[in-house]
Amino acid sequence: MTETKNNNGLKVLAALLGVVLLGTIIYTVSLYQDKKKTETVLTKEKELVVEDLNSLKSEYDKAILESNATNEELVTARDNIAKYIDSVKTMKADISALSRYRRQVDVLKAEREQLLKQVDSLTRSNTMIAMQRDSTYVELEKQTVFNDSLVVQNTQLADAVAKGSALNLSKFNVDAVKERNSGKLVSTQRARATDKFKICFTVADNVIAQAGDREFYLEVLDPQGNVMGESFSKTNDEGASITYSKATEFYYENKALDVCDYINKPASDFQDGNYMVNVYDDKLKLLGTSKFALK
Repeated sequence: MTETKNNNGLKVLAALLGVVLLGTIIYTVSLYQDKKKTETVLTKEKELVVEDLNSLKSEYDKAILESNATNEELVTARDNIAKYIDSVKTMKADISALSRYRRQVDVLKAEREQLLKQVDSLTRSNTMIAMQRDSTYVELEKQTVFNDSLVVQNTQLADAVAKGSALNLSKFNVDAVKERNSGKLVSTQRARATDKFKICFTVADNVIAQAGDREFYLEVLDPQGNVMGESFSKTNDEGASITYSKATEFYYENKALDVCDYINKPASDFQDGNYMVNVYDDKLKLLGTSKFALK
């Protein structure tokens, strides 16, 4: 009887131990599963944080790339996010740390929105400035073209006025003359009888020419091509020069004017042959040429 009771007690104890062991196993398995589940959730949350940070970094990269000029604030914010990404990847996942990084992600998102608004405002401002600058450049180009056109027109007008105001000859005649005892001059074609050359020309009227004292230059060439007279020299502003026999001065009043001057014979008589007389204005422009022969 006693032995039977002992056996029953052992059976009950064994059953209780089995129940406890089974409960322990079930509890242990449950704890392990909860731990794995928690680790999976934390890993997933960690990946989401990294994903959000990478997304923020990509947006900063795009904003920096699209910016016309390097924005130091954008670069600094982008570099800070890169550091956060490295920290999250290497950290041991736990709820406290992930919560802290999640809050930091929210702060970074708000900071991103603010910076991108500033960049957008700056970009619009720069675009407006560029448009105004381009518009100003176009207007300056137009003004430059207009000014160049005015310069050309003024130059052309000045040239036209200069040409139009230049004096010209309407008549030009050279006569070999002999002076009689009475002082009267008579024409001759004989070299030995010639005492002087009478050079006469008519300055045409010109209403736009400047009135006042004028000076023309007479160049008389003998049959050998030598300049007769004292052989003066004259050079203009362009560097052209002539050697002339005599300067003739007169006062011009914008009306036709007859002018005469004389070239006396040299120490000896005039030579037989062909002579040529040229008349130049004060700018050394050739106004007329006359040729004649003495026998």
